[in-house]
Amino acid sequence: MNFKTSSLASLSSLITKGTTPTTLGYAHSDSGIPFLRVQNIFSGQVNFKEDTLFIDSNTHTALKRSQIQGGDVLVTIAGTIGRTGVVPHDAPEMNCNQAVAIVRPTPEIERSYLRHWLESQEARSQMLGSTVTGTISNLSLSQLGELRVPLPPLEEQRRIAAILDQAETLRIQRRTALALLDSLTQSLFLDMFGDPAINQKGWETKTIEELCEVKGGKRLPKGAEYSPTPTPHRYIRVTNLSNGQVDQSQLLYLTPEIQKSIGRYIVNTGDVIISIAGSIGLVAPVPASLDGVNLTENAAKLVQRRHGNYLPDFLAFMLGTKAIQDQIQSHVGQVTIGKLALFRIEKLTIPLPPLPPQQTFATRIQAIEALKATHRRALAQLDALFASLQQRAFAGEL
Repeated sequence: MNFKTSSLASLSSLITKGTTPTTLGYAHSDSGIPFLRVQNIFSGQVNFKEDTLFIDSNTHTALKRSQIQGGDVLVTIAGTIGRTGVVPHDAPEMNCNQAVAIVRPTPEIERSYLRHWLESQEARSQMLGSTVTGTISNLSLSQLGELRVPLPPLEEQRRIAAILDQAETLRIQRRTALALLDSLTQSLFLDMFGDPAINQKGWETKTIEELCEVKGGKRLPKGAEYSPTPTPHRYIRVTNLSNGQVDQSQLLYLTPEIQKSIGRYIVNTGDVIISIAGSIGLVAPVPASLDGVNLTENAAKLVQRRHGNYLPDFLAFMLGTKAIQDQIQSHVGQVTIGKLALFRIEKLTIPLPPLPPQQTFATRIQAIEALKATHRRALAQLDALFASLQQRAFAGEL
């Protein structure tokens, strides 16, 4: 079944966007009316309680065109394009900046249905097609209004929205479980070892230089390209470092010719990787499955000295704590060439407890990581199911 389509403009009583108060001579406040940005909108939700700026009532009145009402659908149109959120009807007065568009739907379209469609691949394709290069950096209000929305009868819209809402709820539950497991890991570390910033348990402190050799990765030869097909030669980039691990599903491959030229710049089991350019300070231990894999020049590897006396899982987690990340960022402020120098990593200081509690921590972490892996696999399956449901729903096949 093919649904008729209508422009988003014809389905909206208002399409507008916000502005930055300072451009009009106003300032943000310490409290008052929530002022939303892109980071406050995610997965259909509008988060006005965390990471929120504020404006006073006078500024809110001056920014009349971007006053948000309950039931509005918010769409991000700059930076990260296409995030949406439906404003709860009991939400407080709110306003937003110029990266957020406000869509006020007419009774002809269900808000939740519209929100799901705006995040669909079909909508994304239309947004890409409205730009000259096919790369979105900003979406104008007129381009947003020109989007063609499939429009089944209201009852069908509600049915589709209910199915997608249920599938989305399952995804949110998995993400919540993963977040809780991350919190458990943090709590376990603090309970066993205390806050590294104050070292209240009086552990001996060591510099990284005393524990490890710090070695850099290697830039690919000029003009070199990754292999278009899998080879035995995998390559770790900074973008592969996430949540204290190396995401092995996204590794690229090197050709045998490139491998020959940079083959000695590899990591081995037990090394700890730390990013030194781009997103500086991302950390991950190297598991046995990545032994011998090549490492980008934008990261360094910490190779344990004979007397290092630490477990890689413990060191990686320690380096990821706020206290040590603060040390790293203090050095980043001194960076002049866009990279964190290896000698600055060597000067980092950490508390070093004896090996037995480190081993207990590592064992518990492995159990938690196994649970997280189960949740990640389930979430990947739910994501695939959701994408399939979404595609079928707006094609009239659900």
